Amino acid sequence: MKELPPEALEHIALYFQALAEPMRLQLINLLRSGEHNVGELARGCGCSTANVSKHLALLANQGLIARESRGTSVYYRIADDTIDALCDLVCGSLARRFEQRASETHLFSDRSQAA
Repeated sequence: MKELPPEALEHIALYFQALAEPMRLQLINLLRSGEHNVGELARGCGCSTANVSKHLALLANQGLIARESRGTSVYYRIADDTIDALCDLVCGSLARRFEQRASETHLFSDRSQAA
């Protein structure tokens, strides 16, 4: 990222903004198992189809997901194959951080019980 122009950094920021919403992350997680239509995704996350459609449009606009019309239904799938690796990398990093914090907390609680 050292030599990227500001315009490129703007696009990168928009990409990450698309991922900065729990509902959109939940939709991406559902799509990681395969393609789904809006109704299936709405049931999977317990939301209205209108809300899901709004989030899907934003994800599609950023190129994270793709849509395909089939008859009267529209199916969505992950379009950016790197999203799996990115999600796994971030989730793994957070898990390690939470484990470290839990370990540190455990160390302090052991000391307070011994005192």
